[in-house]
Parts: sequence; structure tokens; C-alpha cells
Amino acid sequence: MSRDTKPLLTRRATLLATIGAALRRPSLAQTTAPSSTWRPTRPITLVVPFAAGSATDAVARLLAQMLSAEFAGAPVVVDNRAGANGTLGALAVARATPDGHTLLVTTNTTHSANPALLRRLEYDPVADFTPITRIGDVPFMLTVGKDSPYQTARDLLDAARRRPGGMSYASGNSTGIVAGATMARRAGTEMLHVPYRSTPPAMTDVIAGRVDCMFVDITAGLGNVRGGQLRALALSTQAPSPLLPGVQPLADAAGLPGFDLISWTGTFAPARTPAPLVSALNAAIRQQIEQPEARARFAEVGYHVISTTSEALAEFVREQIAVWRELVEAAGIEKE
Repeated sequence: MSRDTKPLLTRRATLLATIGAALRRPSLAQTTAPSSTWRPTRPITLVVPFAAGSATDAVARLLAQMLSAEFAGAPVVVDNRAGANGTLGALAVARATPDGHTLLVTTNTTHSANPALLRRLEYDPVADFTPITRIGDVPFMLTVGKDSPYQTARDLLDAARRRPGGMSYASGNSTGIVAGATMARRAGTEMLHVPYRSTPPAMTDVIAGRVDCMFVDITAGLGNVRGGQLRALALSTQAPSPLLPGVQPLADAAGLPGFDLISWTGTFAPARTPAPLVSALNAAIRQQIEQPEARARFAEVGYHVISTTSEALAEFVREQIAVWRELVEAAGIEKE
């Protein structure tokens, strides 16, 4: 095994152990009544447009177990289709049969930021999908490798100001892209953006010192922070996180007032999914994630549960497309 693969494997093992501990607990649905009369006639597939080991993957695997319990043990599988900033997985669901057996578990990357980041988008985040429900939000943290000379966010940005364009930030998703560019712009400097197909390999290069820093979601990065491979310098949100005591919001840690970015996760079906089926899926998911034990499970991997109606998620997506367009433009990011 090469030296460079060890941190990634260690982080994956830590994350999988956390998820596995949650999955081995008794099913929540064993003590609750079914939320609808609809039952799947074949396995339900939760398509995740990001790689295994990502935050969305962790959430989808928890959700898969809960839905399987809700539907009396029916198989629910997770299908990771990473690549092209989430567009491969999103497009696969947009083209799927709208019968409730193929759902997308995704984030603001595919359904808020991509319209502003990509010149050509082969799906429409509004017209090609039927919203089911939001699942939750997760903050990001600014991190550096364990051997980095930068002990604080101010240290990092002071160095970046002394060397405009000479320092780099990695990204594995749109939140990482926009957070890094926004930080550099508000700090009055330039930093080299190094994009990755997904979060795990981006973290590996930050740990190894090949890239100076990155914004990573707490779900994916917490294992490496606790294991000493990454150092958390600041949070992307204005609110603190109970999982990272003592880590300040970037607005305070680096003197960047108003800096506040968070990633959201939701579930979607293909467009033209029948309304009764949407209602059944919405009820089934919310029946599970709203329970106190479920909230605790999601909290263990950094998520704050937010449960909504289908209509509320539809309105939220339209609002977030406008929000992320403004963020991308303010950060000076050109469409790819």
C-alpha cells in the first residue's frame, strides 16, 4: 500500500464505522405504523451523484435503511454515479421511469449551483424532476493537512495575500468551489482552484500537502480531523457546530464578515411522477427522518434534519438557484 492511499483508507474506515454503527441499530419503523399504503414492487434505487465516502453517500445509506424498514424490508440500494459535478447521476434519474423506484439523493450542487457554474447543463433542475422532501443541511469546514504551517485561518489568508495566485484550494463539489472562491475574493487575493471528481481524493491531496487547503463538509471530513490527518481552521457557516467545539466561523476566524455557506440535501423523483406516489414517498421519508432517533443518527454524521413538503422543496430549489447564481457571480467564477 502506498503512503498516499493510507489517509484515504483510514478516513473511509472511520466514516464507514460511524455509519455502520448507526445502521446496526434497531430499525425505527419497527415501532411505527407505515405512513402510506403504497409498496414498491421491486428494489428502490437511491442514486447518489457523488462518490462513496461523500456526505451525500453517508446520508443516502442511512436513508436506505430507514426506507427499507418503512416498506417492510423491501430492498433499497444506493447507486453512486459520480462525475461531471453531479450531472451524471442527476441525468440518470431525470431519464428514469417515474414510478417511485428510482430516486435522486442530491444537494445544492446539482439543483442550485450547476446552472450558474456550467455553460451546458443537460438537465433542468426544475422541469426534469419532481421534488419529494428536503433531508437536511450540513456545514463545511476550512481544512489544511496535518503538516501545514498554517495554524489559523488568518495565517492561511495572510500567506495567500503575500503570494497572490501562489496558493491553492481543492474542491470535490460546488460548495467547495464557491466557498474557496468566495473566501479568496473577500480576502482580497487570488488562489488556484484545483477541482476533483469527488471529495475523498481531494482530501487525500490536502492531507499529503499537494494542495494547501479545502472546504469539506463535516460528514466527510470529521473522521480525518479527529484522526489528526486534517486540521479544521474555521466553519463555513455563521453558526458554530457541536461536532467541532472551539472552531470558529470563518467570518470571525479570518475577519470576513457575512461569510455564511451551507450545503443542503434533498430527494427527487423524475418529472411526471404521479401525485399520489409523490405523497406516499414524502410521507414515508418524513415518517422516518422526523423521529428523534433518526435525527440523532443524522447528527452523528454532521446533518441537521429538515423535513418539508414536496411543494416547499420545489419553492426552495427555485430560490436557491437564484441564491447560488448571486454567490457564483460575486465570487467571480466563470462558467466552465
